[in-house]
Amino acid sequence: MGFLDILLGRTKPVAPDLDRLFAVPSAAVTLEAAAGFTPTGRGSVCFTTVEGGAFTRIREDVEELLNADVERAGSPVESSRDEYGYTWLLSRRGPADVTALAGDLHAVNTALEGSGFGPQLLCSLVGFENSEGQALALVYLYKRGTFYPFAPLPGEKRDSALELRIKAVLADDLHIEQDLARWFPVWGAPGL
Repeated sequence: MGFLDILLGRTKPVAPDLDRLFAVPSAAVTLEAAAGFTPTGRGSVCFTTVEGGAFTRIREDVEELLNADVERAGSPVESSRDEYGYTWLLSRRGPADVTALAGDLHAVNTALEGSGFGPQLLCSLVGFENSEGQALALVYLYKRGTFYPFAPLPGEKRDSALELRIKAVLADDLHIEQDLARWFPVWGAPGL
């Protein structure tokens, strides 16, 4: 960073650290013990779809790789597109297999990033729920290298108080996004 950047308040972008996804299994233990949320076994990666053969081949290769591994457990990987045109790749594992789910999400992100499509990656999420059926997602922001909790309520509302409580609970387990303005809602995201 140069002197002009400091004067104008510019900051150097944070580099993504995909290995932070491997902290999710320990965060899941903390979430269950401190807040009563257990993993659903569902997680997804969201990215901007790019037209072209190279991107299509990479996406198909990733889906094939994950489906080959997951088929042994009988749970396929699904691809979908949301109303905003973003592509979601959903992986399903057993609720107790958060480590494998984190590996799936890491593999998708790594494959896209390694093929030059890192700028298209938006976020990844891992789904949780409590005994009352309240949904919760731990969302990983690719471009920031941080996590935040998202607790949707019916009617496209969110439980902000729960999100702040989960932020405090997971402060020692995950690199939490401190800028609350970046905690964008992911309504209807596959994996929730």
